Order: sequence, then structure tokens, then C-alpha cells
Amino acid sequence: MKYSRIVGTGSYLPERIVTNDEFAARLDTSDQWIRERTGIVQRHIADESQASSDLALEASRRALQAANAAASDIDLIIVATSTPDYVFPSTACLLQAKLGVKNCPAFDMQAVCSGFVYALATADSFIRMGTYKRALVVGAEVFSRILDWNDRGTCVLFGDGAGAVVLAAGDSPGLHAAVLHADGSQAGILSVPGNICGGRILGSPYLQMAGNQVFRLAVKVLEESARETVAAAGMQLADVDWLIPHQANVRILEATVKKLGLPSDRLVVTVDRHGNTSAASVPLALDEWVRTGRIKPGHRVMMQGVGGGFTWGAALVTM
Repeated sequence: MKYSRIVGTGSYLPERIVTNDEFAARLDTSDQWIRERTGIVQRHIADESQASSDLALEASRRALQAANAAASDIDLIIVATSTPDYVFPSTACLLQAKLGVKNCPAFDMQAVCSGFVYALATADSFIRMGTYKRALVVGAEVFSRILDWNDRGTCVLFGDGAGAVVLAAGDSPGLHAAVLHADGSQAGILSVPGNICGGRILGSPYLQMAGNQVFRLAVKVLEESARETVAAAGMQLADVDWLIPHQANVRILEATVKKLGLPSDRLVVTVDRHGNTSAASVPLALDEWVRTGRIKPGHRVMMQGVGGGFTWGAALVTM
């Protein structure tokens, strides 16, 4: 039986760092207000010349290097993003060209902040079927492009970045189980309700969010999906060495780990320095913990996404 394993991780954050004090200098907010409500201290913002595919390229190169693989070894590319370079072609196709790869399938996954988990589960299915042997799975976002920078309730929350993994076929289980869910009836609580028609923007081009509703739903589905995933894997929550929920808000993370009854030292937190990077948040956090030696070979890692759609899901892997 074929399985898939993560054999390399990589990430990239733009050079520019924006602190809470920069927002406080021009908005009715403060560093204390932002920290207390979100846990965020700073976030990285892409240069105007940088698109999602550019961030994805840097993260992908680092993941390939970690996997001791060449771009030509990849036979499937999936990019999770809500901020593509263009309407079309896909960011995955643009990334493929920048990597110098040809012929392998490349497509985008649009599940907002759950996008990386969706993409990982999709790549795993292809590998298990024997269709492909080595996949590049990327989460890349430039959410700074869809923010109203005068709205203190949303602009302080988000950042830009990219994370990537190389997923390869193997004889022993790496990705044990994944669950994916969506509820389109909740689309209105987190959205960018605009589109292009005849060269004009119809609706709003900015992110809109009902924060309290998102908070309640996020904690609920993160707990449920974690329990569902360990059950599907035939394991217990106690078997999880590290929990990497989508990095949206430190209060959501703390509430989730508490509801699951896991020790707080098993919770991975990067939202304080990255902000909410949507589909990039989980692979960014994974790569940081791997490269700093905290996540080691053999550790079991629960990765979770939850975001606009409303979408959510989880994947349990052994590194």
C-alpha cells in the first residue's frame, strides 16, 4: 500500500515588518489593544513588486532543498491561496514556470485559511492512488492587498507569507488521516464580497469579518475536527505531540488546546510574529518548528485550518 510523507519543509516571509505601534500612530488603536485581543505583535508585509507566486517560489526552493530534491523531481504542484497573482492563469502554473518545471499538473486550491490542509489532503489522495510520486504543496498569501487599511478591526490582523512542503510516496504512513468540511451558509461572516465585471469592481474588494461569530465557530470546529481526525487515524489525542491550528488569533488557539485537554506546551504559536497569513499560516509554523528542532522525526503533528467559506479541516501526520 502506498502512503505519503512530508520529506521537506520551507517558508518565506517578506522583509518588511509592521509593528502594532505603526497602526497606533494613525488609527484609533494601541499596541496593548491589539496584543490583548489577538496576541499579535507584528506581521510581515510584501513589497508591491511581490506577488503570491514570488513568495511561493522562495518557500518552495527551501522545501526542495530540505527534501534534497530538484524541482524536476516534482510531478504535482498545488498552491493554496485566496490572493492569486491573476484571475487566471493559476498561481500554481506561474510557480511552475518560475521553478522551471514543465508538464506536471499544477492548480490552485481555494479554501481560504483551510487551503493548505485541503491541498495536503488532496495531494495525499493522489499519491495514495499511485498517480503521482512527489508533490509540492504550498500555502501563499498577500492578504495585505485585500485589506482596508483604515479598518482597525481587520487590518491589524493579517500578514503576508508562504510555506511549502514536499510530499513523497513511501511504504510507511506519514499522513495518517485528514478530514475536510465546509458550510456555505456561513459565507457571510468572513468574505471579500466583490468581483470584476466589465473592468469595474462590483461589491467590496476588502476583507469583511464578523469577528465574534468567527471566533465561536472556529473554536467549535477546531475541537471537533481534531477529535474526528485522531479517531479516523485510530489514535488518541494523547498521541499528538504538536498541535498547529490555523494561526488567526492567540485566544482561539488557547481555547482550542484547552477544549482538547492537551498540555499548552504542545501548542505551536507563531501568530504573534506573523499575524494571520491565511493558507500560509500552518506551513509557516510547521517549517519554523522543524528548523528550530522542536518538531523532530517521528513526532505526530496535528495541522488544522479554519476560514472563510466557511471551511475547516485537519490532518494528522508523522514527521
